[in-house]
Amino acid sequence: MNAKPVAVSKQAARRLELRRQHLESAPTSRGNRADILAVARDLGYVQIDPVTVVAPSHWISLWARVGPFAVSDLDRLLWKDRTLFECWTHAASYVPTVDYPIHSAIMRRYPDSLSKSWGSQKAEAKRWIPAHAKLRKAILKELETGPHLLKDFAAHTSGPRSPNAWSAGSALATMLVHLQFSGEVMVVGHKGAQNLYGLPSTFLPDWVDRTDLSQVEAETIGVQRTLRAIGVATQTEINRYLLRGRYLDLKGVLSRLIEQSVVCRVQVEGLGGTRYALESDIDSLLGIGSEDWEEEISLIPPFDNMVFHQARTKDLYGFDYVREQFLPERKRRFGTYVLPILWGDRFIGRIDPRMDRASRRLEIKAVHAEPGAPQDRSVASQLAQRIEQLAGFLGADSVVYTDRVPKEWKGALH
Repeated sequence: MNAKPVAVSKQAARRLELRRQHLESAPTSRGNRADILAVARDLGYVQIDPVTVVAPSHWISLWARVGPFAVSDLDRLLWKDRTLFECWTHAASYVPTVDYPIHSAIMRRYPDSLSKSWGSQKAEAKRWIPAHAKLRKAILKELETGPHLLKDFAAHTSGPRSPNAWSAGSALATMLVHLQFSGEVMVVGHKGAQNLYGLPSTFLPDWVDRTDLSQVEAETIGVQRTLRAIGVATQTEINRYLLRGRYLDLKGVLSRLIEQSVVCRVQVEGLGGTRYALESDIDSLLGIGSEDWEEEISLIPPFDNMVFHQARTKDLYGFDYVREQFLPERKRRFGTYVLPILWGDRFIGRIDPRMDRASRRLEIKAVHAEPGAPQDRSVASQLAQRIEQLAGFLGADSVVYTDRVPKEWKGALH
C-alpha cells in the first residue's frame, strides 16, 4: 500500500487523459466499425444527445476520435452486430456489450443501487414502481410479442402529462424509464427520433456474458474502467464518470484496490485533495511530460467525455465550460451550441456553429479565443482546416463565418 501519494504534474495528468480518450492526435483516415468500437471500449461510454443544431453530440464525439465515419456503421454495431447497446450510465449512452455484466449488476438492483447523490429519486422510485405494478406487467407482456414504439403500447395516451422527477410524460413513459434503469426493457432500435423498445432476452446475442456480478464486484470493475478511461481522478469524478451515482461504497472499493496495489493515490501539482490512478499508469504519468506532443486541433461537442464534469475541466485544464443551450439566451456568453477547441493538451477557445441543411452550409456564428491562446496564423489555419473537415463530415458544401472572430485569427477564419 502506498502511504504517500505519487506527485505528478498537471500536464502529465492532462496528457494521460487525452491519450486514453483517443485525442492525443487528430485522426488521419476514415473511421470504420473497428475504430468506433475501440473508442467506445476505451472510453467506457459515448453519451447520446440527438439535438441536431450541428449534429448529434455522439456523432461529433466519435468523429473527433476516428475521423469521418459512416453513421450506418454505428447503426450496424448497435442494431445488427449488437457489440454496442444503449443504456443509462451517467446518462443515456452507447456502451460496449462486453461490459454488459457491469451494467446488468447495477440494473438488477435498481432502485436500491442508487446512491444518496440521487436525492429523493430513489425513494420516489421505490414508491412509484409498486404503485403501478399492473402497468409494468402489461408492458412486459406486450413486449413478448415483439418491439414497440411508445405509441404502440395499449397504455399509450395523448392525455395530460404528469411531470415528476423521472419523466415529464405519461405514466407509460415514466414506467419505460424505470424499466430501462432496471434492465427489464432496452432500446432495440430507432424509427426516426422515436425509440423502439424491446426485451433484453430477445435482443442481446447469445454470446453476451451474463455473469452475475455482485454490487461490490461491479463497483470494483467500474472504478478500474473509469481510471483506465480518464487517467487521474478524484473520488467525485470517479463517481460521476461511468456508473454515476451507483457506487454504494466507493470509498471502501478504493481502499481495497489500494491495498491490492491496483490503484494508488496521486497528488497533482497545483491542485488540492487526493486523486487516484491505476498503479500500471504511474510510469506513464511520470514520463509523459517529457515526450514530444503533437499540438493538433480537436473540436469537442457539449456532452463529450472530456467535459463530463465542469469542475474537473476547470481544475485540470483551466477551462470553464458551461452548456449554454440550457441558459436563457440573455445569459449566454459564447453562443447556443458551443464546441470547445482543444489544441494539444490545452483548451484555447470555442466555436458556436450551426448546420444549415437546406443550403448545405456550416455556419460559424462566433469564434472565441481563451486568454493566453496562441495568436499565430498556423494555429488559426489548423482550426480552419479542422472546421472544414467537420463540414465535410456533416455533408456541408461550404463554411461561412461571421465577423465574430478573434482579430489574430481572422486571416485564416473568413
